[in-house]
Amino acid sequence: MFGIPGKQAVTMTPRAAAQISKLMESGGSKGLRIGVKKGGCAGMEYTMEYVSEIDPLDEVVEQEGARVMIAPMAQMFLFGTEIDYEVSLLEASFQFRNPNVADACGCGESIKFKDVDELAAEQVAK
Repeated sequence: MFGIPGKQAVTMTPRAAAQISKLMESGGSKGLRIGVKKGGCAGMEYTMEYVSEIDPLDEVVEQEGARVMIAPMAQMFLFGTEIDYEVSLLEASFQFRNPNVADACGCGESIKFKDVDELAAEQVAK
């Protein structure tokens, strides 16, 4: 929907693709849908959910056996994002490196996006 021909909407690091593939197998799902919702101290939060049916309006990204669907209302906000999977001593989690984020809260759980008009202008300029 907001894509550039020949360029995927989001990319996954090999670690993220491996983890998503593993989750798809263990959950018997067709992939993970990522999106955004209102919440958190910065205003928005990422969402991830197992998908049993692919919505025809979803942007589908497949990489190394992993499948991610981007919810329609989130496509503009997530375009250009790299998804990583990081493991530390205390936690393991998906990390979103998103060029559309203007600010993030200190806890790292919520984000604030650039203005919608600014995002749209950036997509047209590319």
